[in-house]
Amino acid sequence: MSHNKHNCLYMEARPLEDGLTKAIDAGRIGPRDDTEARSKILADEFGWDKDLAKKIWCFGPENFGPNMVVDMCKGIRYLNEIKDSVVVGFQWASKGGALAEQNMRGICFEVRDAVVHADAIHRGGSQIFPTAHRAFYAAQLTAKPRFLEPVYLVEIQAPVHSLDGVYSVLNNRRGHVFQEMQRPGTPIYDIQAYLPVLESFGFSSTLRNATSGQAFTQCVFDHWDMMLSDPLEPGSSAALHVADIRRRKGLKEQITPLSVYEDML
Repeated sequence: MSHNKHNCLYMEARPLEDGLTKAIDAGRIGPRDDTEARSKILADEFGWDKDLAKKIWCFGPENFGPNMVVDMCKGIRYLNEIKDSVVVGFQWASKGGALAEQNMRGICFEVRDAVVHADAIHRGGSQIFPTAHRAFYAAQLTAKPRFLEPVYLVEIQAPVHSLDGVYSVLNNRRGHVFQEMQRPGTPIYDIQAYLPVLESFGFSSTLRNATSGQAFTQCVFDHWDMMLSDPLEPGSSAALHVADIRRRKGLKEQITPLSVYEDML
């Protein structure tokens, strides 16, 4: 509900379908697409209703990100007149989500219903924008959110007698080796592994110490990985990572509880 008590927004959040976030990242689906062409892709490949696919308000953050707002309302008067303010609230919220003020990813926000005051002076941006921002945060928290962490592809070259040290360091940092090959005619092994970015700080120096300086590594971003634990459950691994990020950003370690947004709404 807006501060003047004259406007209400009702939203739900849900995960985007498998592969849709990658399609948005790759530019196959975006805000500049022809509406009919985009609707056909969403219907044929991701099971969307074609009419609903035509009611996407925006993508975000920064208008091109892998999150979107969809208008699910029917017959709501003056809804189009507050659309721009809702979109601004979404861009702000998706740029700094409720968990750790980091980019949201893979969320579809559905505007389910709205109450909009008939008098334009009571439904201005100063009323709708902060209301929408709080509604997006509340919708995220009620949708069983999960924390996505960036993952590096790590390439390591090491002699055979250093492999135990390589595996030990990777295991201690939640690394996962998926390929190990010996260079023909040499004692050198090429190892490829996935390593969470959160675990990469100091990785190179630790690896050198564990292998007496005989292992060499290179890291590049590869993908995002979902942490299965609940970031809203105290003590879970995801909650600990979120708290660490919030602490490093100078925020309160505890995520703002849903009750705060409910009181404001």
